[in-house]
Amino acid sequence: MAVLKGSVSSGEQGIPPIRVENLWKSFGSQNVLKGLSFAVYPGETFVVIGGSGQGKSVLLKHIMRLMKADRGEIYVEGNPIMALEQKELYALRRKMGMVFQESALFDSMTVLDNVAFALRMHTSLPEKDIVSQALEKLSKVGLRDVEKKFPSQISGGMKKRVAIARAIALAPEILLYDEPTTGLDPVLSSAIDELILKMQSDLAVTSIVITHDMKSALKIANRVLFLFQGTIRFLGTPQDLTISDDPVLSQFVKGETQGPIGTL
Repeated sequence: MAVLKGSVSSGEQGIPPIRVENLWKSFGSQNVLKGLSFAVYPGETFVVIGGSGQGKSVLLKHIMRLMKADRGEIYVEGNPIMALEQKELYALRRKMGMVFQESALFDSMTVLDNVAFALRMHTSLPEKDIVSQALEKLSKVGLRDVEKKFPSQISGGMKKRVAIARAIALAPEILLYDEPTTGLDPVLSSAIDELILKMQSDLAVTSIVITHDMKSALKIANRVLFLFQGTIRFLGTPQDLTISDDPVLSQFVKGETQGPIGTL
């Protein structure tokens, strides 16, 4: 399978940063994830698309081990995570940065303190170094002179940038984005897409992006996974996606890029 934008192919590397094997999850009688299996390659931006209620965010929560699977396993750098003890789980999560759908900034903290939070919690750095690193991360996402402001005093696009700065504070190897362009206008959405690509390039991170924004998916993805009714309906490059003759996938792609054309 071809991979774009400098990501390596599965035959050119060792252990993938993330590998999902036969993942199942149900809530009562509702089967949300039905035997998912896939790998995410080093340094790629792997985008998961699908309609509401198709299991995208549930999958992301399993990768963070915020949920435990009914069956199956997820491997992070070759290590199975479903049975990890709390101490091991904390160590695993330090390798990951999470950008939440609504940014999830602490309203009572300044922008600087939001970005510095993980550094204060998980390192023994002197305060001057913490401040210096937090300011450097804000600069990396294109924010300057906002560190003393509170989240309520900045725009939605700025909040997303602060959330990304916070996610990269501990220099993670993996970045996870949950609907990063939700609620943003097309101009701001495009700016966040560019920032995701910049993080991939500058930090050499492996990224998983959950989105229903097809324009964003086609712009940033090395590969795209389409979830439908808890199963993998498609996995391939953006080019493969746009020429697919799968009627369900075609309806989703056209509906998301041109407006609703019906329900799946």
